[in-house]
Amino acid sequence: MSIEGKSANRSPARRLPKAERHQQLLDTALLIVREEDVDRLTLGRLAERAGVSKPVVYDHFATRSALLIELYRWIDIERVKAFQEAMAAGARDVQETVDTLASAYIHCAADKTGEFHAVGAALAGSEEKAVVFQELLDNCVTMFVSVLTPHATMPPDSLQKCCVGLVGAGEALSVALGRGRLTQDEAVTALAALITGVVQSRSTQR
Repeated sequence: MSIEGKSANRSPARRLPKAERHQQLLDTALLIVREEDVDRLTLGRLAERAGVSKPVVYDHFATRSALLIELYRWIDIERVKAFQEAMAAGARDVQETVDTLASAYIHCAADKTGEFHAVGAALAGSEEKAVVFQELLDNCVTMFVSVLTPHATMPPDSLQKCCVGLVGAGEALSVALGRGRLTQDEAVTALAALITGVVQSRSTQR
């Protein structure tokens, strides 16, 4: 669920609308993390690579921490969108859907080399990261609901609650994987079993 490379080579001579400039700065920040290193991502370096003055960057991001937080959030949103598009690309039966969802979630959590984890590491210990991380978990719940709705028989509110549990289980399995207590295949199998249980449940709660 990686973000495809995006071009940040927009003409600095043209005055961009604020929303477009904001997106250009995020695109450029991602390129700096990818091509240089997250430690090189400063507001000054961002201005230099984006071809704008420092005040322009400061108008969008008051601090480096604010930039990192927004970049962290944006990368995750893009990852979720990419996954949802991939899942919607072709018809899948229930088992294929369950296996793909479990595998993608665990594999994504196990990948410590991408920009998402690099930016997250740079934010380690910040209060802002804790708040944003909860938002990201909520995004994952939305993704699970979207993917499983065509296959679930339970009411929408029940599915929503179950997906909160599935994401929590996925996070716990990811932590166990990171600590070497599970192999990646074991984590995927365990999450797939939990997802299957939810899909097969015939809750009558209204």
